[in-house]
Amino acid sequence: QVVAVYGTLSDLLSVASNKLGIKATSVYNGKGGLIDDIALIRDDDVLFVCEGEPFIDPQSDGRAQEELTGSHTDWLTLNVGGRYFTTTRSTLVNKEPDSMLAHMFKDKDAWGNKQDPRGAFLIDRSPEYFEPILNYLRHGQLIVNDGINLLGSTALFVGVLEEARFFGIDSLIEHLEIAIKNSQPAEDHSPISRKEFVRFLLATPTKSELRCQGLNFSGADLSRLDLRYINFKMANLSRCNLAHANLCCANLERADLSGSVLDCANLQGVKMLCSNAEGASLKGCNFEDPSGLKANLEGKFLPEIGVDMEGSQMTGINLRVATLKNAKLKNCNLRGATLAGTDLENCDLSGCDLQEANLRGSNVKGAIFEEMLTPLHMSQSVR
Repeated sequence: QVVAVYGTLSDLLSVASNKLGIKATSVYNGKGGLIDDIALIRDDDVLFVCEGEPFIDPQSDGRAQEELTGSHTDWLTLNVGGRYFTTTRSTLVNKEPDSMLAHMFKDKDAWGNKQDPRGAFLIDRSPEYFEPILNYLRHGQLIVNDGINLLGSTALFVGVLEEARFFGIDSLIEHLEIAIKNSQPAEDHSPISRKEFVRFLLATPTKSELRCQGLNFSGADLSRLDLRYINFKMANLSRCNLAHANLCCANLERADLSGSVLDCANLQGVKMLCSNAEGASLKGCNFEDPSGLKANLEGKFLPEIGVDMEGSQMTGINLRVATLKNAKLKNCNLRGATLAGTDLENCDLSGCDLQEANLRGSNVKGAIFEEMLTPLHMSQSVR
């Protein structure tokens, strides 16, 4: 209403009461200043009268009313993958203003967010990984709902990281990448024990190929176990107890057998190419396979300390270009063995059966050939 201002402040209040049908008690200017003297009123001033309540800016009154009706309230509910989360708009917007969540809820219907019948905003993401993100936006820490810190659960870390990347929460992404890196366990090079390996054997079907390539069994007691057809290629078997073990057709290529005990082990058809058996004991081992499958120790590395293979059955074994310097092969059955190019220097071959063995190009300097079961033939060509 437009009224003429004259007389006293009481006259003005009386006129306003009559015109507006209220009991006016206070007059304010456009900026909310309380007027207590009519002389303070200027020409073209917009005045506001009230019945004693505090001043309310009419320009913000519409927004306030809108909030009271709930159309743009700060509290909202999210339906994330079927699970409901209640939070505030400021939580989603303030901490990461450039994130997808901030853009989704910064302005009313800016993204045209869909709502379910309960009025909750629909977000098609994993609730398990969204909860830590919401907690991070609330108080800046990665804490799950029951108060358990996320540190220690790498799998959960990775899932939350993917969600953080999806929603574009940059500070959380950096935090998670560092946490995942720090949570990775140190490489475990400790040897596998007999108990662990037996559990492994029992859990593996008999028809499945067992691959132990490159594993560390150093010092383990593997005696009397059925280790047939197992791939021990490049494995560390140093100082292992393999006595009476069944290693039929096992692959020990380039394996470290230094200091190991393989006494009376079954080594039929075993592959030991270029393995290291320095100081190993192979007394009474059986390399002979009646079916004709021959053990292959070609290029086997048996250094200066020498290996003890006394009394072993090695019919038809392949020891081509192997280093058997200082080895003890006393009373071994080497009938039909391939020893071409083998270094047998200072090797004890007393009582061995070398019938039809191929010794072409072998080094037998200082070797002992006493009490041979059959004499060496010239065609065997030793040097």
